[in-house]
Amino acid sequence: MYPNLLPPVLGAVAAALLALLVIAVRQPVVRRLALRQVARRRTEAALVITGSALGTAIIVGALVVGDTLNFSVRQQAYQTLGPVDERIVTTDAGAGRAVADRLQPLAADPEVDGVLTAQVAQAAAANHGGAQPLAEPRVLAWQMDLSAAGRFGTAGGGSGLHGPTPQPGQVVLNEPLARSLRVGSGQLITLYLYGQPVDYRVERVVPQQGLAGAGLGGRVNRDVFLPPGALDAARGATGAQPLSVTMVSNRGGVETGEKLTDSVTAKIRTALGPDASRAAVDAPKHTVLQEAKRTGDVLGALFLMIGSFSIIAGALLLVNIFVMLAEERKPQLGMLRAVGLKRSRLVGSFTLEGAAYALAATIPGVLIGVGVGWGVALIAAQIFRGWSVDGGGLSIVFAVTPTSLLNGAALGLAIALAAIAVTSARISRFNVIAAIREQPAEPGRRPRRRLLAISSALAVLCAVAAVPAVARSQAEQTYLLPALAVAFAVPAARRVLPRRVVASVAAGLVLVWSLTASVVRPRVFDTPSMAVYVILGSLAAFSAVILVSENQQALMRPLRRAMARPTQQGLALRLAAAYPLSKRFRTGSTLVMYTLIALVLVLLTEISGLVNASVGQATRDATAGYTLRLDYNPQAVGGDPLAALRTGPLAAQTAGVTPLLNARGQSTDPGHRTTRPLDTAVVGVPDGAVTSIAFRDRLPGLPDDRAVWQALATHPQYVVVDNFFGSTGGPAGKYFTPGDSLTLTDPSTGRSEQKVIAGVLKSGLAFYPANGNSATIYPLIAGERGVARQFGADAQTASALVRTLPGVSPEALAGRLQGEHLSASLVASPIASDVHRLFAADTAFFKLMQGFLALGLLIGITGLGVVMVRAVRERRRTIGVLRALGCQARTVERSFLWESGFVALEGVLLGSVLGVLTTWLMYQKSSAFTGLEGGFPIEWGPILTLTGATLLASLLAALGPARHAARIRPALAVRLSD
Repeated sequence: MYPNLLPPVLGAVAAALLALLVIAVRQPVVRRLALRQVARRRTEAALVITGSALGTAIIVGALVVGDTLNFSVRQQAYQTLGPVDERIVTTDAGAGRAVADRLQPLAADPEVDGVLTAQVAQAAAANHGGAQPLAEPRVLAWQMDLSAAGRFGTAGGGSGLHGPTPQPGQVVLNEPLARSLRVGSGQLITLYLYGQPVDYRVERVVPQQGLAGAGLGGRVNRDVFLPPGALDAARGATGAQPLSVTMVSNRGGVETGEKLTDSVTAKIRTALGPDASRAAVDAPKHTVLQEAKRTGDVLGALFLMIGSFSIIAGALLLVNIFVMLAEERKPQLGMLRAVGLKRSRLVGSFTLEGAAYALAATIPGVLIGVGVGWGVALIAAQIFRGWSVDGGGLSIVFAVTPTSLLNGAALGLAIALAAIAVTSARISRFNVIAAIREQPAEPGRRPRRRLLAISSALAVLCAVAAVPAVARSQAEQTYLLPALAVAFAVPAARRVLPRRVVASVAAGLVLVWSLTASVVRPRVFDTPSMAVYVILGSLAAFSAVILVSENQQALMRPLRRAMARPTQQGLALRLAAAYPLSKRFRTGSTLVMYTLIALVLVLLTEISGLVNASVGQATRDATAGYTLRLDYNPQAVGGDPLAALRTGPLAAQTAGVTPLLNARGQSTDPGHRTTRPLDTAVVGVPDGAVTSIAFRDRLPGLPDDRAVWQALATHPQYVVVDNFFGSTGGPAGKYFTPGDSLTLTDPSTGRSEQKVIAGVLKSGLAFYPANGNSATIYPLIAGERGVARQFGADAQTASALVRTLPGVSPEALAGRLQGEHLSASLVASPIASDVHRLFAADTAFFKLMQGFLALGLLIGITGLGVVMVRAVRERRRTIGVLRALGCQARTVERSFLWESGFVALEGVLLGSVLGVLTTWLMYQKSSAFTGLEGGFPIEWGPILTLTGATLLASLLAALGPARHAARIRPALAVRLSD
């Protein structure tokens, strides 16, 4: 992922490493100091490397997930298109022949590898040869010259369909259809062509590749290739006509040929001449590859956003480690400075040491990241299969590119080096005499005038820039600029107020703004950018931790009575509280690590709870009393499925049947997210037939839902859509509202009409087609007469909504309908079951992200373990004095365990409160939560489990250092510093 990012990141890392190499070569004293420290503390070095490796692994894992998703979507181009770059579809046989004749000379064009014409019809298939009959209602029956198909696009690679054209009585199946029917070569199947059953013997089974997986937009196409004349013979009695499809292959391979799409498409339209109005010309491969890039980028960015909090935790771990190293080595550093070591060389020594840790962590981090990406892909493969109404969900194939590995390694190394360099420069500032004497640092002085002037100017600039940003609801700037204005105003405020007051007020202001900005400006989340969530979480966590750290004494008041007891337990409690209170920076850094991860984990948990709580309401919104959606082939003979439901044996189980008029159209995006036309399933609703399906928003002047449906019947320019119309991924938001317009086009005739959105449905699931012929198609609902007027004969009644009587099982009725009307290729979809399946996939996806984020919690626990190891070493003399004065070993061990438990518990509780509060405030006002109407539940079980598991893991991480501290011998500890 992100090939454009690789050169600057690699350049920056290479420059940094080159500078460090120069320092190591030209300054041997600095090099020896750095390498000696690495060799002396092997256990601590291993912990630092572990934390840095986890940070790199998070980055690599997110990028590998993006690679996998991008590759998986791109596979559709190989599986269902192959050499096909452009597709010209006609619904009239005469028009199909004319189009084929006009386009045949295009085969000699230097930008074209071939032109192939075929006919296709919707069919069904059954296997009656086994112990239990198997049927597949979603079949595409192709009639084409397989010898010509084998030569199609050969200059750019194989077509995917080879071998002789089947003889009469024989057919060729692709793998998806063969799997559905569980048949192989030589077995008999029954095909229902236009409703007429015909028996065929399977001549061979071919892989789903290129033309062998061809369809009209579906990700999984179940294809059968017929002998010559089979479709003509089947349709002879019905008068129906198959679709005529002319396919064009551009010069080049599967992906390289796509670059010629615009040029070849223009030549196709020119060649069609007056017949252009009778054919629909589209570029499916361009659409698939664009969707692949968008899907990979969006979901990869989502995982990278989730991982960003773990990356921040990893950077804080490095900062904390080096601050503690500086504290431990303060006398040594003071002596080095006293004998003439320059501050720049001191910075170089720390930076070299940190670079050694970061370099050692790079390869393990990359390997762990690949493993994480593989695990995510494995789980995502199960989830994405459920994200489809027609059952043709995205098939996940693990993939990784060298670009992502290099990007991940370079970004992890760059973040680590930057954190180390900044921290090294900061800790190198100390008073030499105070450091040698191990005296505490001087209290913070007032800021210098130059710093005061610069910070005040920046505060004013950020405040001024924040006004238009907030007014326009610009996502990142809305959160960041006011917070920066407050931060830059701190030096000026410290001139007149105490430091603690200033820090508390500033942190409080930033915290309040980060929590309430989405309430004041709800549209800040109407953006596909993921950076806003990273900024929001970081601001909330850092400001809350600063506020708590500055007022820790007040928070500890309830424990004062227990701490004051003259017992070993009271002493342990006092010792456990004393160190975190005196070392605010390192305690705060550890708290931020826990708070950040806990905040996002709880936020994801709460959103998942909101989703689950809204299942009932979402089901009611999607069904509105309807229980089944039927999709069938209107050209099939052998009985009308709807008539059988109204008057046949099944009429006793149904309360009503609403037929829907269907047509394929193309629409502009009312949300203006893309300029390319959107494939649209146009649905015509009979006048007065549908009145109970509810709307999220309505056009002003339409008082209720019934009025919207009546407006569709009386005003042909009105249409309704759902909130996902034209969705490009990312957070949900209000990209369009009633009153916005779009252009609807009939691709067969080119006739376009301007439409106005009269309402946005709460759920449009009942209108999504389930015939397996489209992967990304959005329903657009209009009045029946308006659809018939614009699309003419291309608009056919091919679906219906069914209400069943109380006590009737929709699943059982669906199975019976599909069995009895297999010849009509009928697919019956229980709407409520589809809702529950989609919600279950959403919940599983949230759990997947929580598992991915849990790696960040490991970084926090690792950080706490490192802090405790360093604390034992730093307090060695203190422990020795306490033991010499009679403090029990058990008390020392208990104090360390309570100290780690106190930090972990406070961090997790703070993150949990912020997570619940953030989600609740967003739920109240943010459009990102539109449609979730099940109330706001607090997920006590998962939150308490998270708290308990984190506390237990933190205590286990501190157990080793605590026992080591308890075993320190007083005499040796007092005499030796190491």
